[in-house]
Amino acid sequence: MLKGKVALVTGSTSGIGLAIARAYAKEGANVCLNGFGDKAAIEKERSDIETEFGVTAIYSGADMSKGDQTQAMVQDAIAQLGSVDILVNNAGIQFVSPVEEFPPEKWEQIVAINMSSAFYATRAAIPGMKAKKWGRIINTASAHALIASPFKSAYVAAKHGIAGFTKSVALETATFGITANAICPGYVWTPLVERQIPDTMAARGLSREQVINDVLLHAQPTKQFVTVDEVAALALYLAGDMARSITGSIISIDGGWTAA
Repeated sequence: MLKGKVALVTGSTSGIGLAIARAYAKEGANVCLNGFGDKAAIEKERSDIETEFGVTAIYSGADMSKGDQTQAMVQDAIAQLGSVDILVNNAGIQFVSPVEEFPPEKWEQIVAINMSSAFYATRAAIPGMKAKKWGRIINTASAHALIASPFKSAYVAAKHGIAGFTKSVALETATFGITANAICPGYVWTPLVERQIPDTMAARGLSREQVINDVLLHAQPTKQFVTVDEVAALALYLAGDMARSITGSIISIDGGWTAA
C-alpha cells in the first residue's frame, strides 16, 4: 500500500507515534522516527522495524521545541530517504495545573512542541510534496482540539490551534494532491496519559483509581481507553490513495466523548 513512500512521524519512540510508524512500515514505507528516550531502546525499535518489515528506518533526535531543529530533521530525512511523502505531526507533552499557577515555561514548552513544531515540520515538507503532486499531512490533535477540560489550558489551546492549522493547510494544498487532516483521539493508554495521573491526583485531590474512572474515562461513553493500534489504523487509512478526498477534516476517535 505504501511501498516507495517515506513517512516521518514525530514523537514516535513510544505510544501512538510508534504504533503509526510501525503500521506504515508494515505496508512498505521507509520511516523516520523521532523522539526522546533511552538510546538503546530507541535503537532496538528502529532495528526491529527494519528487520520485521524489510524497510529502511532512521532516527532523528531533533528537539521539537526548537523550530530550527524541526526543519533540519525534515531536510535530513529527505537527504537520507529521498523524500518525505507522509508527515505525521504527533509529538506532544502535557502538564496539569490551575491556570493561575501554570508555570510560564511549561506553557511555552507545550505550545512549542504540541503546536509550533507542526508548523515548522509542515513548512519544510510541503515543497517536496508539491513537487511530487502527492503528500499526506496527518496531525495528532485530541478530543481537546474540540472541547476543553480544566487544568489543561496550554494543551487545550495548542490542540485547538492544531485543528485550525490543519484546515488552513488543507485549503492551501488542495490542488496539489496533498491532504491535511487531524486525528482527535480520546484518552489513549500511553506513557503521556499515565504520567499525567499524579498531577491530576494532586490538582483534584483524587486517588489514582478515581482519576482513571471519574476523570479520564468519565467522558468516554464506551468506558474504555482508545488503543494505539486503533489510532494507527486510522492514520494508515488517511495515508492511502482511497483517502484522497478527505482533507481539512478533524476526525474524532474518542469512544463517543465529543458526541454529546
